[in-house]
Amino acid sequence: MVLPPYHERLYSICSVEKEVIRKWKRCLCTLSPFSFLIFVLQDEINELEEEGKNAIDSSASPTSAELPPQDYVLDEYEERSMIEPSSYENPKLKELIKVLIEWINDELANQRIIVKDIEEDLYDGQILQKLLEKLTEEKLDVVEVTQSEEGQKEKLRTILDAANKLLSPNRWSQVKWNVESIHSKNVISILHLLVALARHFRAPVRLPENVMVNVVVVQKREGKLHTRTVQEELTSTYDDLGMRVERDAFDTLFDHAPDKLQVVKKSLVTFVNKHLNRINLDVTDLDSQFHDGVYLTLLMGLLEEYFVPLYSFNMTPTDFDQKVHNVAFAFELMMDAGLAKPKARPEDIVNLDLKSTLRVLYNLFTKYKNSS
Repeated sequence: MVLPPYHERLYSICSVEKEVIRKWKRCLCTLSPFSFLIFVLQDEINELEEEGKNAIDSSASPTSAELPPQDYVLDEYEERSMIEPSSYENPKLKELIKVLIEWINDELANQRIIVKDIEEDLYDGQILQKLLEKLTEEKLDVVEVTQSEEGQKEKLRTILDAANKLLSPNRWSQVKWNVESIHSKNVISILHLLVALARHFRAPVRLPENVMVNVVVVQKREGKLHTRTVQEELTSTYDDLGMRVERDAFDTLFDHAPDKLQVVKKSLVTFVNKHLNRINLDVTDLDSQFHDGVYLTLLMGLLEEYFVPLYSFNMTPTDFDQKVHNVAFAFELMMDAGLAKPKARPEDIVNLDLKSTLRVLYNLFTKYKNSS
């Protein structure tokens, strides 16, 4: 599909504007006030008629409506890409954007930063800077606020250089973001960057898998614009950590035998209560009662027959970080007792991931099921 070169249209517009200015000057000099008013109104009517004609003509060419004017201005063999409008209705894409926005807002809540639109809010580097500083706990050497386009791009360059060093993009077939694509609000590049950051920093979120979108790619060849549509993979069969997870018995139970899953849960409840009842604690819901790490830590002390110092964990955790600390501490106690490092992350337990919770408890059951 070939589109008319944008520079020819721009030249035509400029010529029309010059002619209008000359007509206005002649009117100011020769027309009476009443005649001048009639001239202005007639000019506006002609302009409206022309806009209506253009709107009717353009409606027959969907490509021109889908591609913003700035994307027509390309160097020879340069390419631009954008999500096909219909792909925005993809439920998985909507979910991916929603999860990433919620993650950013959670990370930056203490700074009272709220992201609503990943294209409009992230392109200038301001929020990306704050996010990377929060994740790395290191200050970036950039200007805090800059309004000029060149200043924004220079800031983005510093931020992306720092991100690329962390993400080691040489492991990828190609880097899927750069200064120009981020600053031009290319949602594909922004999403690729955010997904890579979420995986690298083990974000406590569950990204939807196998998110695919149709992308319109525009390339300028021999002075004309050519388009093609390709499929772009934003997330794959990897989990939210960016690592493949080997399927185990719990995957099978969840997928194919939910009735047997209830039997397993009942056995685990009996096991943990056998020990927690000694300190007057009782578990009725495995789904939620271990998510803050308190019962998990106390259970380890009971199983190994030692008192866990109360200063080493939070008995009444009030925020996400305190809960993650508790679960991570319980994991350390497990490894000290000779258990293998849990496959689950502390964040998974805190986020009420039942499968992760059951895996951890089942490992304890396997080792301590015969203990009194």
